[in-house]
Amino acid sequence: MSLARTHKVDAVKTHLEGPAPPRQRPRSQPRSPADRARKSREQLESRLAESVGEAARGARLLAGLTQAEVAGRVGIAAEVYGRMERGKMMPSVPTLFRLCLALRLSADVGLGLATAASVGAALWEEDSRHRDQLPEMRKVLRTLRRMSRSQLNLMNQVAAAILPER
Repeated sequence: MSLARTHKVDAVKTHLEGPAPPRQRPRSQPRSPADRARKSREQLESRLAESVGEAARGARLLAGLTQAEVAGRVGIAAEVYGRMERGKMMPSVPTLFRLCLALRLSADVGLGLATAASVGAALWEEDSRHRDQLPEMRKVLRTLRRMSRSQLNLMNQVAAAILPER
């Protein structure tokens, strides 16, 4: 008789629990077209911020500048520039414009629309009036400024020897 009683209690317990609750949709899936559009826009803005940051970092390193130097040229705080370079923040259009000017960066490259290699050849041709602003030229000038007079004379002789005559 004790077996029958236990069996009835178990049956009552299972009956009181009822059916399993309906499965709910995971929170990560947008529920409405507006939610899907918002999520898509956020993903696009995130990718764009990363693209701008990568391009800015590459141009900054190529130019041999620090984040603080670029931030000063653009007119923003160094911390803000650091967040932009890490892709955590999208610059405003005026700030992006000043950033492209400060880094001599094509807006197409900065926005990820073109590669630096395809744009670079057209930007810095040999007869360009902006050659003095090339990162390589600025690096050479910084090195030359640290040299003594005799070292400068020697560098001048080396340069004259390797350059073709006009």
